[in-house]
Amino acid sequence: MRRRHSRERILEEALAAALDDGLSQLSFGRVAGRLGISDRTVVYYFPSKDDLIGQVLGSMGLELQQTLGDAFRKPARDHVELVRSAWPVLAQPETDPLFGLFFEANGLAAAGRDPYRTLVPALVEGWIAWTATFLEGTPKRRRAEAEAATALVDGLLLLRQLAGPEAADRAARKLGVR
Repeated sequence: MRRRHSRERILEEALAAALDDGLSQLSFGRVAGRLGISDRTVVYYFPSKDDLIGQVLGSMGLELQQTLGDAFRKPARDHVELVRSAWPVLAQPETDPLFGLFFEANGLAAAGRDPYRTLVPALVEGWIAWTATFLEGTPKRRRAEAEAATALVDGLLLLRQLAGPEAADRAARKLGVR
């Protein structure tokens, strides 16, 4: 007998639900309702809400990496060059919901809420390690440049979320990344 819904399909819908309604509203019932299945089916694949949230955050990170994959065609000399390559891809309306979700997770982590306080630092660490692979230099230098690139991108994207695209673009020009 073939199952109607796979783990991957449920995870896709969980990410869509989080993008639509926010992480704070993510629940087994909400995901199940969107798919027209029992919430027990969701629990079968994701035994705890923490597991579901962790998988949604991981999917979000993978989606962002896929989005940036085309921007990073060759290793960058430093964080400014890397951000200069990434900014045109990141500063698009279609990426805003993903970063809105990322910043919501950051806020929940900063407030000490479980599971975010452990998941988000791991997500950020993974992002820094991944970004370092697109930079030139020794491992120590690549790590430092990746941290600087992450700080710069996060600041610009937070400004985009809160003050709007024009403000973020002005700041990106002033910082020399646009």
